[in-house]
Amino acid sequence: MTEAAKFEIFLAVAPGLEAVLREELVEKGFRKPKCVPGGVTIVGGWREVWRANLEIRGASRVLARIASFRVVHLAQLDKLAREVDWAHVLRADRPVRVEASCKGSKIYHAGAVSERVGKAIAGALDVPIEEDARVCVRARIEDNVCTLSVDTSGELLHRRGFKAEVNKAPMRETLAALFLRAAGFDGKQALVDPMCGSGTFVIEAAEMAAALVPGRGRSFAFEDLVSFDAAAWQSVRQASMRRAGELPALRMAFGSDRDPGAVRMSGANAERAGVAGHTRFLQTDIREIEPPDTDPGLVIVNPPYGTRISNKKALYDLYGAFGDRMRSHFGAWRIALITTDTALARATRLPFEAPVGPVDHGGLKVRLYVTPPLPMAG
Repeated sequence: MTEAAKFEIFLAVAPGLEAVLREELVEKGFRKPKCVPGGVTIVGGWREVWRANLEIRGASRVLARIASFRVVHLAQLDKLAREVDWAHVLRADRPVRVEASCKGSKIYHAGAVSERVGKAIAGALDVPIEEDARVCVRARIEDNVCTLSVDTSGELLHRRGFKAEVNKAPMRETLAALFLRAAGFDGKQALVDPMCGSGTFVIEAAEMAAALVPGRGRSFAFEDLVSFDAAAWQSVRQASMRRAGELPALRMAFGSDRDPGAVRMSGANAERAGVAGHTRFLQTDIREIEPPDTDPGLVIVNPPYGTRISNKKALYDLYGAFGDRMRSHFGAWRIALITTDTALARATRLPFEAPVGPVDHGGLKVRLYVTPPLPMAG
């Protein structure tokens, strides 16, 4: 795998949102992205790997596929793993860890797979195999086919490097970005989150409006690979930054929460992300929220679910109050709501269209419900 070589690149995403991630890749100019279970594949070289990590908001990690072969027993895996040209991908002076998974195959012991692949790498490069190494080789055996990949991201991509403070049950930035896109948000309209928590939706919306690249504040595991060229990487970063526009003069992303700690937390996170001057956070109960002085846009909310509050009646009251406030004060706005429970969505009495999902969020299956523009209150 030389710098000029083309290979398959896999961008992982929460199952159920593959098509939404594909739309983002098309928009960012990646050629012929293809939806597969749990992600989207493209074909490219290392520059595409670098740019995907830097620019794509919805992917949780980017894997470079380096080998694939059929295996039915461990001795065969031993032999074929040692034939991989590891020296063209991994550096001998960087430790490596190996993670494995097996599904529907004659080889079913993931620990044995990671051990054999680790020995093949160590034998080829005399590189240390360490459990906490940033560079990770992933071995996946499914239907007796072993796919070897290098995780080029390192830390999961939702860790943008700006959100130092989070609230309970936080929405990951990658998932928030995809839900915004699925709800029709394109950065050109106002956004309101009346239960903003740690500010994830508001900050993502402000960054999308400015075309700020999500990976601008962090490093990546691909910087520890043989293919890494610091000067070429700097060129990719500069090209991405040049494509970024300026945030609108008016504040276009608004958050509120009844918890003053959440409001403070959101403001601090926005400051670290560099969008504090273009967002606003207020302490306000959802029953008293007012629309901002902008053209109508999108209200998005991730309210508590049944697993987070034991009093079900209180939840129905909360969702009902939210729906009442939207109908009475947010005419011409579109409303997006994320929840695990169809009955709770119905309790809002809002005209939701067919939901998106289910999507895994923290072990729960959530759906995104979106309305068309609401009628103006009589």
